Amino acid sequence: MDPIVARHAWWRLEPIHAGAYFAPEAKAFFERAGFKGYWMGYFATRAAPFGEASAELVIATFYNFNEPMIRRAIPDAWRLSTPARALETRLALADLTLERALRSLDSESVVEAANLAEEIARAAPLQGRPLLAANAALPWPERPHRRLWHAATLLREHRGDGHVALLQSEGIDGCEAHVLAAADGAIDPVTQRKNRGWSEDEWAAATERLRARGLLDGEGTFTEEGRALKDRIERRTDELAMAPYEAMGQEKCDRLIGSIDALMSADPVPYPNAMGLTRT
Repeated sequence: MDPIVARHAWWRLEPIHAGAYFAPEAKAFFERAGFKGYWMGYFATRAAPFGEASAELVIATFYNFNEPMIRRAIPDAWRLSTPARALETRLALADLTLERALRSLDSESVVEAANLAEEIARAAPLQGRPLLAANAALPWPERPHRRLWHAATLLREHRGDGHVALLQSEGIDGCEAHVLAAADGAIDPVTQRKNRGWSEDEWAAATERLRARGLLDGEGTFTEEGRALKDRIERRTDELAMAPYEAMGQEKCDRLIGSIDALMSADPVPYPNAMGLTRT
């Protein structure tokens, strides 16, 4: 199978997962659960599958967020609320966003998409993928749209864990990863810098490190070597994400992609977005 299948699936599944965090109501839901502000709620709900995760564990697994930003939220989040409430909150947000994004929550099409996504997600190998493994230990929800959301979460964390390993293997740190994405035009650099907690000086220093490696030119755009590195990381990310799709075969993967395309009536996430996700 062509590894591009993994990217096509990510384009469909990532909005299903991430829509919960982009909901206008997310901050209010997080605060209702006891967390202070949006970002504490975000870190707590995404890290909640680990239990009362330490700041160090979240720093290690979230990778491209600046360390002080995480330490402002974790572990204080667990003194204000609990992982169980965080998990309930993100499912409630998933309900809300999917009700808006899907044509129906309980149609036969949703059941088919959920069944296919679950089958593929259950085939994802756990080794070396901590965020996937933590979420895989959670019970599967019963309602079809929630199962679809949970499967999307497993598959996106499977892909993300592999992507982080590749960044580390190429000597790209968290801030540098954003600078490269900005050079590619995938994200807005000012918004991304602020939303991931990096200062202007830290961003500038990361840019200079990439220039010193010959990956960016004086204008902050890719050199030939930098473009080759970015393309290699993206290609290898697809390849490392392929195991569950290969286990299920091309026909089921095509059915999953087609079923999600048919289900969506609205975009759960904005474009452009912090993930660098595109519609096509």
